[in-house]
Amino acid sequence: MMQGTRLRRRGFTLIEVIVSLVLVAGIAAFTFSSLRSSFAMRDYMEQQDATDRSARVALQKIERELRLAFLTKNTTAVNTYKTVFVGKNDGDLDSLFFATFAHRRMYHGTPEGDQAEITIWADDGHDNTKILYHRESGRIDEDPDSDGTILPLASGVVKFDLDFLNSETGDWAEEWDSTGNELNKLPRAVQILLVLQGPDPDDEDEKVDHTYLTTVLLDMADPINKDTTKEDGG
Repeated sequence: MMQGTRLRRRGFTLIEVIVSLVLVAGIAAFTFSSLRSSFAMRDYMEQQDATDRSARVALQKIERELRLAFLTKNTTAVNTYKTVFVGKNDGDLDSLFFATFAHRRMYHGTPEGDQAEITIWADDGHDNTKILYHRESGRIDEDPDSDGTILPLASGVVKFDLDFLNSETGDWAEEWDSTGNELNKLPRAVQILLVLQGPDPDDEDEKVDHTYLTTVLLDMADPINKDTTKEDGG
């Protein structure tokens, strides 16, 4: 009876202890790996969300201002302001300046209306990256690409490409100049391609390109020429 009791109270053998420790270590390693992957995915999603939000805010602002772009009819009056719509093709980083009715007065009582001059362009930022800048002046004058408040729209810009739809021909152009060939005319639409550097899902230390594309119809532009549409359709 005493011998049976001693047998039932026997502790773990060395092999059993080693096997238990190996199992615990394996479970701990698997748990740590899962947590690390979860944290890495969380960081990636946060960075991706920040990149998407930056692109969305920038494009929404540009879309609103482009939609309300305008040109004055009288281009020869003396002592009056000058409105232009100019889009320049500068390779991967285009620029644009125009007049718009999208200005918002920030302070009560300030002598401002809904008109503004807008300039959008890309320039050098920190760490060899490009920043998309936005200039807005609440006063339209004879110098449509100066003065006003300059603020960054987006960072890590790889590409800011613009194309302009001609309402008379139905063709897309890489440039637009209301003071030149397209005399005092707005494009019917502007297509905006914005490419930003964002996180790489496969390597947290690398960056990859994230592409955003939108097309904006200008409310005060001439409609598409129906005859041209018929010809294009055969």
